[in-house]
Amino acid sequence: MKTFKQILFMAQKDLKVFATDRTSLFFFIVFPFMFIVLFNFLLGNVGAEDNRQELHMATLEGPGSLSYDILGAMETQDASQLPPGQPVIVWDKDVSAARQQVEDGDLGGYVLFPADFTQALNAGAGAGLTVVANADATSTEAALNGLAQAIATQLATYRVTVAASVSLLVQSGQLAQADISQAVQQMMDRILASGQAGAPPAFITYQTQNYGNVEGTNAAEFVIPGYLVMFVFFAAAITAEQIVRERANHTLERLLTTSVPRQAVLWGIFTGIFARGLVQIIIFWTVGILAFHVDLGVAPAGVIILSLLMVLMSSAFALMLSTMVRTRRSAGALANITSLILAPLGGCWWPLFLYPEWLQTIAKITPHAWATDGFNRLMLYGSDFSSAVPNMIALFVFAVIFGVIAVWRFRTSAV
Repeated sequence: MKTFKQILFMAQKDLKVFATDRTSLFFFIVFPFMFIVLFNFLLGNVGAEDNRQELHMATLEGPGSLSYDILGAMETQDASQLPPGQPVIVWDKDVSAARQQVEDGDLGGYVLFPADFTQALNAGAGAGLTVVANADATSTEAALNGLAQAIATQLATYRVTVAASVSLLVQSGQLAQADISQAVQQMMDRILASGQAGAPPAFITYQTQNYGNVEGTNAAEFVIPGYLVMFVFFAAAITAEQIVRERANHTLERLLTTSVPRQAVLWGIFTGIFARGLVQIIIFWTVGILAFHVDLGVAPAGVIILSLLMVLMSSAFALMLSTMVRTRRSAGALANITSLILAPLGGCWWPLFLYPEWLQTIAKITPHAWATDGFNRLMLYGSDFSSAVPNMIALFVFAVIFGVIAVWRFRTSAV
């Protein structure tokens, strides 16, 4: 019981020093939110734009042809009425101008109906479509190829229906052989007209599942976790300088002379660092939820556990760092270097998926990468608690490794 009180007393002392140090409070509490406000403003409403793809089409035939009717049925009249994600169909009336735009690189490409399209279709021959695309617009070319294939498939279906109907009419004597071509034209026109009128069957149909309006990503949901990981670790690491100073001026040795056991000194220092980190994460998440409307996802308990494990690991690292240096200057320099290297490498400044694969693999040797990945899984990707369990285990393993080294090398004497 006495040892426990001694540990709490040392932790309380360190927490009081932190609370009265205006520079530390500004740098580790206020300063991070200055960046968060800035990046939240710059990245706000990211993803809210409903950027629809435009698919252009044209024909070499004149009015009254099947291609004219098809384009009339397919052309988008009011893009604002389309469900999110559905492409806009644009009919380019001037084929020469459209081709020039493709050559100039101003247009990715278009689907072209040939001049003999109607004649070939009515005669039962193949009616090919041409995709005119810029060599650099590979994604547009792929979309246009898909559209052309959809048109061809739909036409083949209609053609089978019309051919079967015409065959029955001929066999029953209601239609003469000479009138077959005209009958085919009339039936195709009726099918296309029914699509234009809004009655089934429409020429090209879409099935859209709309689960709500397109909403922008809350930038704070990936900015705050990144800066939390960075500054909690940084604040803990920099306390190694304080521990070295107390060891150098024999403060820790004096504690031993007052019957404070070595393990109480060790755990007192660790508890003080952990308490400061705990204050940081409480402020971070409180301000994040109330001021930035951060959503902790479907498993807020996972976010809390990851935060606590991040504080635990950082505290163990700070204690370990203090045992590996002899001077305050080297402690401060090493704390700054490790914090500023591990933060960007671990995905605190920008998402890990932007890194090349080999760098993502290297990043996994840092606790920061496991922490930021866990927060992103829970808060951005909508994953459940189980998805972040490997990240929690990794942070705990880092904490154990750092803690074991710290206990093994800890000393109260500067000699």
